[in-house]
Amino acid sequence: MVEELVTAGVALACTGTVYLMAAARVVKQYERGVVLRLGRLASQVREPGFTMIVPVIDRMRKVNMQIVTMPVPAQEGITRDNVTVRVDAVVYFKVVDAADAVIRVEDYRFAVSQMAQTSLRSIIGKSELDDLLSNREKLNQGLELMMDSPAIGWGVTVDRVEIKDVSLPETMKRSMARQAEATRDRRARVINADAELQASKKLAEAAAAMSDQPAALQLRLLQTVVAVAAEKNSTLVLPFPVELLRFLERSGLQAQAETAAAEAERDGSRRPAAPAAPRAPGTAVEHGAEAGLPSELADLPPVEDLP
Repeated sequence: MVEELVTAGVALACTGTVYLMAAARVVKQYERGVVLRLGRLASQVREPGFTMIVPVIDRMRKVNMQIVTMPVPAQEGITRDNVTVRVDAVVYFKVVDAADAVIRVEDYRFAVSQMAQTSLRSIIGKSELDDLLSNREKLNQGLELMMDSPAIGWGVTVDRVEIKDVSLPETMKRSMARQAEATRDRRARVINADAELQASKKLAEAAAAMSDQPAALQLRLLQTVVAVAAEKNSTLVLPFPVELLRFLERSGLQAQAETAAAEAERDGSRRPAAPAAPRAPGTAVEHGAEAGLPSELADLPPVEDLP
């Protein structure tokens, strides 16, 4: 009798141990347990920790509540300005209602992946190439709104969507490179022209200031000599004042004017003079004056009066 009781107790203990092992479940901190009892959803979702279910009758499915990072395969599409592009993205989402994620959708991960691909194709067709390249924040927000609306009914919320890369055809890359190069060249020319304009204004102000003080020009020449001597000691610089050039120019013009005047006077003296009217011999003074004699000889008496 005792042996039978011991055997029954051992059998009962083994059965209880097996039952406990079949009924015991451990839900991790980042998980939630959804229990289906005879195919129907239990009213309570099991929280993290140790829990018990009825073996054979209950079925528990654990749902991960962490944020899931899902890459979206690259999608090809034609933008609104008729450019073929290839765009890939990444989706960050998480489950907010474990029961809806199990009951309302067969595989919420696959559903989110397909919805992300279709939404990405749709956003490509609605956008232009410049928006895909430079205005990605707005496109990311549009993708998030397109995906979050149906995902709420699945117990899933989309945290954010990011466009990773935009692949362009080689011809388009070359065209954009030429455009960027031309834009940079235009900016460089505009900046250079602006710098020249500002420099010319400053130089004009400096020239006006130096014109009032001629010694300032000499000081500037000496500063230039010092700067050149500091860089290249073997170079000898001799400043040549601009005023000296102007003086030489004025002297040359004056010499040319005097030469022209002398030539004109010489040409006038070479012309034959008109014949003078005959005059009767007059006094000795007049005679000597006409002959061009000195005043001492002009005072002598005429030849007829001599003895």
